[in-house]
Formats: sequence, C-alpha cells, structure tokens
Amino acid sequence: MNTIPKITGEFSIDSFWVMLGIVILTIIVALAFLAILKMEQVKRLKTAVDKLRHSFNSLDEQAKLIVKTDLELNKTQEELEKRLNSLNALDRISRLISTTLDAEEIFRRLSKAIVSELGFEKILVLMFDKEKEAHARIEVGFSKETVSEILSRLVKDHSLSTLLLEGRTISSLNAPKQKREKITQLLGLGHFVLSPILTQDGLIGIFFVGNQAENMPVTEGDEDLISILSNQIGQALENANLFEQVYRSRQELESKIQDRTRELALALEKVQEISKAKSDFVSAVSHELRTPLTSIKGYASILITGKVGDIPTAVKERLEKINKHSDNLVKLINDLLDISRIESGRVEMKLEEHNIVTLIESIRDLLAPQMKDKNIQFETRVDQKIPSLLVDSTQIERVFINLLSNAVKFTPQNGTIKVNAQMDKDNALFQIIDTGIGISENELPKLFSEFYRVDNEVNQVVKGTGLGLVLVKKILEAHGGRIWVTSKAGTGTTFHFTLPLKSQKA
Repeated sequence: MNTIPKITGEFSIDSFWVMLGIVILTIIVALAFLAILKMEQVKRLKTAVDKLRHSFNSLDEQAKLIVKTDLELNKTQEELEKRLNSLNALDRISRLISTTLDAEEIFRRLSKAIVSELGFEKILVLMFDKEKEAHARIEVGFSKETVSEILSRLVKDHSLSTLLLEGRTISSLNAPKQKREKITQLLGLGHFVLSPILTQDGLIGIFFVGNQAENMPVTEGDEDLISILSNQIGQALENANLFEQVYRSRQELESKIQDRTRELALALEKVQEISKAKSDFVSAVSHELRTPLTSIKGYASILITGKVGDIPTAVKERLEKINKHSDNLVKLINDLLDISRIESGRVEMKLEEHNIVTLIESIRDLLAPQMKDKNIQFETRVDQKIPSLLVDSTQIERVFINLLSNAVKFTPQNGTIKVNAQMDKDNALFQIIDTGIGISENELPKLFSEFYRVDNEVNQVVKGTGLGLVLVKKILEAHGGRIWVTSKAGTGTTFHFTLPLKSQKA
C-alpha cells in the first residue's frame, strides 16, 4: 500500500513538468502566432497609413491646385471684366470723337471721356506741330511742372525723342530693357503704354497712359486698347483736317465762282449788247440793200424782156446772171433779216395745231421734182401716237425745206432719204436721214455757225449762203426745241431735232 503513492507521486511531478513544457511551448507558439498576426496587422496598418498619407498628400496637392485654379480664374475673370469695360469705354469714346469734325472739340471730348472711362492713373497726350515740336493737349495725373520737364527732356534727349518718333506701340509689358528704363525715367511710371497717333502724313502725336501702383500692371488688353484708341484719334483728327481743307477750298471756290459769275455776267451783258448791235446793223443794212437790189432786179428783168430794145445775146446772158445773183442776194438778205428778228424777239410765232404728217407730205410734194431728177427714194415713218403739234406751220415748213433740200443736194443718184418721227418723253423727235456724202467729224461743231459752209465737191459747184442751218436752229429754239447732227464722211448724215408736245406760246 505504501509503494503505489510513491510511484504516482514521481509520475505526477514528471508529468507536471511535461505538461508545463507543453503549455509553455503552446504559449510560445501562440505568442509567436499572435506576434506574426500582429506584425501582419501592423504591416497592413502601415500600408494603410502610407496610403492615407499618399491620399492626404494627393488631396493637399489637389487643394493647392484648386486654390491656384480659383485664383487664376478670379484673375482671368477680373481681366475679362477689365477688358470688357475697356471695350465699352473704347466704344463710347469712339462715338464721342467720331461725331465731330472740329479738332479742338475732339480734344475737349477726349479730355472728359478718358478720365472717367479708361481707368489709368496718369494720361498724357502730346501732339507735334509742323516743326515737330511737342505740345501737351491732354494731361491727367501730371502736374504742369512735370509736363514741362517731360517736354524739356524730349527736346534735350535726342535718343529719347527718336525712340518716341519710331511710331510703334511700346509698353512696360514687352519693351526691351533699355527702352523701358528710358520711358520709366521720362514718365516716372513703372507700368505704361506708349502708342503713336498716326495719319496719312505720318506721326502727329503720342498717347501715354500708365499706373504707378505695383499692383496695377498694364496688360496686353491695355496695350491693344490704347493702340486702337490712338488709331481712332488719328483718324478723327485726319477727318477733321480734311473737312477743314474741303471747307476752306469750298469757301475759296465759292468766292472764285462769285467773282467769275460777276465777270461772266458783265461779259454776257457785253455780248448781248454786241449781239443786239449786230442784229440792228444787219437789219438796217438789209433794209438798205433791199431797195437798190429791187431796182437792179427790176431793170435787169425789163432789159431781158426787150421792152427797151433788142439786146445782144452776150448782154442778155449777163443780164440773166445779174438777175440770178440778185435773187441769191435777196434770199441772203431775207435770211439775215429773219435770223435778226428771231434773235431780237421781233418775230411772233403764230402757233396753231397742225398734223405733222400733213406738213411732211406737203414738203414732199414741193421737192418731188428734184428727187425725181436724181431718182431718190423718199421714205417716211411717223409714230401715229404723236398728237397735233402747236407750231407756226410757215416756220416749221422752212425747217423741213432747208433740211430736206440739203439732203437732196448732197445725196447722189439712186440714193435714199428717210424722215422718221417718234415720241421721246415730252417731245416729238424727228430724224432726217440721207445716204449722201456725209460730213467729217471735225466740221460737225461748226455746222450751225453763220456763213459756214462745209468744204466739199458739192458746195464747190452749188453755191449757198451758209445761213440755212442757222435759221433752222433759231426757228426750232423759238419753238422750244433743239437740233443736232450725226455724220461720218462717206456714210450719210442724220439731222435730229425735237419739238415739244406741249409747246409754250412763243
């Protein structure tokens, strides 16, 4: 009974240690496992922390970018608003200076508008005279002393005046360093725009604007604005100058016209006096010639008939020539008297309604023998819409007789003569067309001159007075019509004349 407990006790101690070792080992393994799990967890947490840190950095960068973008957007918006305001100001100023043609008024309007519209701290407009000396016309933000100093420096500093006379827009934004420094010293401004005022004659002025404050730099929009405005000022001043020149030229022209009109009026009075004297002289001489011519013609006719005795054949031939030439002189005198009377208004046109076809046919019958001798075809084409005309039939017959006689005279054998009549607005237009020898162009302007006769083979054979066409022209003008001629040598001649459809009483 004593042996068994001993064995059990030994066994129990050993088992205890074994079990303890197992427990410790199990604990160690568990702790190791827990440590491994913990390390994995720490690793995952570290990775998560790294990810969080990366995300945070990324969010920080994005936040900075958002802030930067917001600032840029605000700046862009401000720039756009400024440019929009500048464009509105440019539009208003352009309307102000484009509605006047007075140079002084342009500067007065600019002086008011620029201050309130453009938004620059300082503005200076210099204009050059004919000697290229600068004068301040607009000054905002500059004292009188500062402007005088600027003008003095421009005169003394040749390189600076040459720089300004280059005629290009310069700004503190893009000007080379040397130019920027010179202009900064001249104006005392850190930010500026300098733009030339140009016309077709070249540079006439310079437009300065600028800001002293560092937080108010000029922009490309400011540069464009001032450049455009300078061009518009130059255009407005050029328009004003052109208007002034035109106005002065007009005044001078009106003065010259008035002087010339007075001279022409005096000359016209003298011409009228001379014309009247000529008409009176022609009338008097014609009357004086009529009596001896009547006697000459009468005695020649008596002698030709043999009532005072037999006349030798040679003498009779000469008496017939005297009689013939007396008839020509009588016709010449009658034509001269008629022209003189019409010019002086002493001939009263007896206006009555007449059918123009009837007048033409009566003239045709009168000239039929002459046309038959030369086998000339006579054609008429009269518009039936032409009403009866209020004319002096005797005088208008003389017009047709003169023109148709000339046509027969200058048309060769087997030729054609046409008389056309048609409506032409308020007139009846007549054309007498022949297929004769024609008239050279250099002789057409002289055709209606007194005593002028075209030098051709027909006129060398058939004599005339050179008064027929003059008489025709006077008669038509007395009726309120006119006459002209178109012709070329060798292609025939066309006389055109008009008679009013509603004639005024002469």
